[in-house]
Amino acid sequence: MSLAFSELGFAPALSDYEQALETQRALHQQVVDGQAPSTVLLLEHADVYTAGKRTEDHERPMDGTPVVAVDRGGKLTWHGAGQLVVYPILKMRDPHEIREYVHVLEDIIIAVLADYSLVGTRVDGRAGIWIEADAKGPTRKIAAIGIRVHNGVTMHGIAINASNELGPFSVIIPCGIADAGVTSILAETGQYVSAHDLVPRVIEEFKKRQEVLIGSPETDTTASAVTAQAEGAQL
Repeated sequence: MSLAFSELGFAPALSDYEQALETQRALHQQVVDGQAPSTVLLLEHADVYTAGKRTEDHERPMDGTPVVAVDRGGKLTWHGAGQLVVYPILKMRDPHEIREYVHVLEDIIIAVLADYSLVGTRVDGRAGIWIEADAKGPTRKIAAIGIRVHNGVTMHGIAINASNELGPFSVIIPCGIADAGVTSILAETGQYVSAHDLVPRVIEEFKKRQEVLIGSPETDTTASAVTAQAEGAQL
């Protein structure tokens, strides 16, 4: 079965985070039950802070802004207008290869950034994709990754900063990293790129990697093959 893709909402009709989370959860169960194909959700959230399981109190907004607690890996981050959020709800080809799955997500982000002459890189010990230190400033994060794998099916995913404001990151410790900044395609290139502008290329890159992610149409990836070790993965 081929990957399916669904757009939930983009500016000016931004997606409410908690409604999108319920959509994720419902779709996740359908994929686990074999009632829906592996599906990649693409959207742009209304402004919201979300906290993964490892978020500490001192990392929360200093101004008391509400935070939505979620069951993904990672720590605190912000979503909002101008940022593309991608939630792959996938029945994994091999549920034990969580690191490989994250590596594929990183490759997708790196390929999309290359369209804008940006060199996205991995940083040892730090999740997400980064722009290395240069004349513009120290190493800075341009895309975040936070996932969960339950019953062999993924949830949550990636966020790529396209043209969003960076101010909301200044009142938190984004992703628990205090000694590095955050950036966007707009900040790096001066080119305005909407979140929706990135959608066709993200879909293209997912399609290229379908077999690695969910296997060929003939591959059996039943949830019963999953061990408890893969539950609630945090990266």
